[in-house]
Amino acid sequence: MKRLFSILILAIILTGCRKYFGEKTDLGFIDVPEFTNRDIAYVPILPAFTDFVKPVDIAVGFDELIYVADEGRQEIIQLDETGRRLGSFFIPGLKSVTQDRRFDLIAIGTSDTVIAGNTFTFTCIYRIRMTGPEGYKLSQTNAQIIRKIVHPFYYKSTYSTSDLSVQFNRIAVIASTNPAENNSYFVTRTGPAKNPILGPDDAVLLFNNNDQYITPVTVSTSQGTFIDYFQKPFGITTFAKPPQITARTGQNFMVTMLEPNAAIKVQYIERIESEFGAEYRPRIFPYGDTTRADGGIHEPFKFEMPLGITISGDAAGFIFVTDIAKDSLYQFSSNGLEGVQPPAATGITKLQKASFGGKGSGFTQFNQPMAVAFFKKILYVADANNGRILRFRLTLDFD
Repeated sequence: MKRLFSILILAIILTGCRKYFGEKTDLGFIDVPEFTNRDIAYVPILPAFTDFVKPVDIAVGFDELIYVADEGRQEIIQLDETGRRLGSFFIPGLKSVTQDRRFDLIAIGTSDTVIAGNTFTFTCIYRIRMTGPEGYKLSQTNAQIIRKIVHPFYYKSTYSTSDLSVQFNRIAVIASTNPAENNSYFVTRTGPAKNPILGPDDAVLLFNNNDQYITPVTVSTSQGTFIDYFQKPFGITTFAKPPQITARTGQNFMVTMLEPNAAIKVQYIERIESEFGAEYRPRIFPYGDTTRADGGIHEPFKFEMPLGITISGDAAGFIFVTDIAKDSLYQFSSNGLEGVQPPAATGITKLQKASFGGKGSGFTQFNQPMAVAFFKKILYVADANNGRILRFRLTLDFD
């Protein structure tokens, strides 16, 4: 088995390099990492994407290019699937990036605002349009900021000192067959205020496709309806994933929360339409049945600081979560059970664990994995403090 697994790893490396770097790639620089002896595992595609200072977010756009938010350089960096750098764009205080279905980039950074002669720095959402003679290449000459949404002025005309502590964290775009709803988006926001009228700073906000603030998301449970349901929300993802033609519609989303005392830090929120109107409700995932899987996404205190979250967007419907306190990446099935279903020929029905990690600089280790993306069976992780983007592929996805 060990010999067969070693052969598999070599095949993975060669296959990845042929696909992404051409037949003449010199393999002499590749260090083959050590792996656990598992038939079902995520294994690295080498080499890693480097030349970043601190990559804190990553998104695969609907244009099928890769966008990295490098906090260290305050640049959005545009890559193709081989890791070749196509362009970049400066955003002050950059911490997140995504793309809507119109190919606009939506980024989170900061904005310096002068009020009564004093300069204050507020969290801010930037809309960036790539238009020009170079097509959709991202550059200072070929792209422009067409709109800024500065906190708190999208919903009130005044500010307080606590507004300086508020942060936008991540954005997730909505796909819809209704043009009025298509390209609207959710934003996670955190801060100290617990305003009972305007809502708490800790919230998931809904904006329309013209960047107009609509409402904070309220959640209905069997105990009532809560405007303060989200506790330090950070990562967020919808089911709208590239390519365009298969992007799932609807306003369901998954969100991570960083409140230390919250037992369940990853939530699936469904938008339910009824005769009484639409409402958002949490879905509860199963866990605890060890005949089906060794773990589940809703195990109490499964996570410590889950920042990154995404959904595979393909038929598998995998859920991926990164936890920076544990320097680990977790993989779950579409129903929240941890692991991957083995091939039917094995006769095994229990999901096999594919989560991995641990602090370090090896190719299956991380140092602050802050974001995760998935496209064409390739898993991307923004390994912030190692200054790199790692790529992985499931062993079952190799022919």
